[in-house]
Amino acid sequence: MKKFISILLTLTILFSISSAAFAFDTDKVDVALESVGNYLYETVKEPIVATIGGEWTVLGLARCDMDIPDAYFENYYQTVTKHVKDCGGVLHNRKYTEYSRVIVALTAIGKNPEDVAGYNLLAALADYEKTIWQGINGAIWALIALDSGNYDMPNNTEAKVQATREMYINHILEEQTSDGGWTLSGDIADPDITGAALCALARYQDNEKVKSATEKALDCLSKMQRENGGFEGFETENSESSVQVLVGLCELGISIDDERFVKNGKSVLDNLFSFYDGEKGFKHIHEDATNLMATEQSFYALVALKRASEGKNTLYDMRDAKKLNATSNAVGLAGKHADVKKMNVITPGQTFADVAGHKDKEAIEALASRGIINGKTENSFEPNSTMTRAEFATIIARGLGLPEKSNAIFKDVTPNDWFYNYVGTAFHYGIIKGVSENEFNPNGTITREEAAVMVARAASLCGMDTEMDTFAVRDSLAQFFDYVLSSDWSQSSLAFCYNEKIMDSSVMDIKPKEAVTRAEIASMLYNMLFSAKLL
Repeated sequence: MKKFISILLTLTILFSISSAAFAFDTDKVDVALESVGNYLYETVKEPIVATIGGEWTVLGLARCDMDIPDAYFENYYQTVTKHVKDCGGVLHNRKYTEYSRVIVALTAIGKNPEDVAGYNLLAALADYEKTIWQGINGAIWALIALDSGNYDMPNNTEAKVQATREMYINHILEEQTSDGGWTLSGDIADPDITGAALCALARYQDNEKVKSATEKALDCLSKMQRENGGFEGFETENSESSVQVLVGLCELGISIDDERFVKNGKSVLDNLFSFYDGEKGFKHIHEDATNLMATEQSFYALVALKRASEGKNTLYDMRDAKKLNATSNAVGLAGKHADVKKMNVITPGQTFADVAGHKDKEAIEALASRGIINGKTENSFEPNSTMTRAEFATIIARGLGLPEKSNAIFKDVTPNDWFYNYVGTAFHYGIIKGVSENEFNPNGTITREEAAVMVARAASLCGMDTEMDTFAVRDSLAQFFDYVLSSDWSQSSLAFCYNEKIMDSSVMDIKPKEAVTRAEIASMLYNMLFSAKLL
């Protein structure tokens, strides 16, 4: 095993290449990297443990040169930690590529996959039989994951067969097709799998068997390449085939203008760009619209190319991985109350039938996925219904992740009420007040101006500056025809909420005395949490 680690270090040095070896339009690649990178950062705001909207976006953004806030990656890590804890360290019973994908992403952001919520994710890859249950893909990604951080193979006492790197290498070699590549089934090479296999074998080129297999695979890919620079496997030509081949070439230190991979003047990169919409995304096939899966993978391929052209560590050689600042664990604004916590996604994809097409759909789903807000039923949210004071106290306490406090103030809120602790919590932290000294009126509705006041108090607790002078308040509210109808005690909070885009300033009227709807409350809380960097 130590021999293979030594090989890894040696080969990495051998594969360091000068920018002159990679001839391509750097400006075009740089523009695409910036545009697509910004799109992914804005679209995948909260990456989860998933093949789409998860690890591939994290990998690309972590390995590129963009200035991505540490909090973005820290939030992903917290999501992974909760997921691992919730599933008892078992990411999947059969598909062990789930472990490999998460390990690669964690390594890219400088996190240790050997201790995630107390679980060693690498241990799964030490079970040879379970890892190769998926076939060649399991072995390929196990090697990529293990080598991404140059990790030692752990001992897995529960495994029937303890894995070694050599076993995975041999398995890949044994599965090489007669035409020289690799595939998931059959004996005809698939460009996607062949490209991925080359990534896995790139570190072991001083092994004569590996080197010979690599040369056969490169010859196979060269023969498979079409006149437009692309590849066609078991399905119509697609961007992902060019992605995997491009990354494989970069891992091996082979220039994209190598004569073996230029057909009719077209390179693999030229083909990949044929799927680009010129703005923000890539298509799976030419006939389709852009989609997130193709965009994520195409982005990390461009990152791999950029790194190779600049002589940096390859995409999967992460000894130079991004290191998060020591203070990055502090999610949120600097001035927030110590008890305010970020709420992570616990139910991805949570939605309700009656919010389809609603303007506040994103806010409702984001809060619901975190357990902050519930529907009236399992499939119905009732966005236009009003919200009670008890319901508001509940979602605001949940939204800020505040520790529960019991109620000892209000006579109309008893220990038997489901909202008892939530009301006590919101009152304890100064977010809500009673309608009298000892009454809360839990079933009463909330007006729009009352909601603004309570959200502003919550914002202050989150570290936002809610103070505005009289002139600024009047200047902010003067745009609304009915601002004079708002109570004096609410105007500062209303102005703050409009200024910070917590409330929709495009409307003509405030309607301060009208009951606020469930959708409006969801939107206000969502916008406030986003501004407070708690989403």
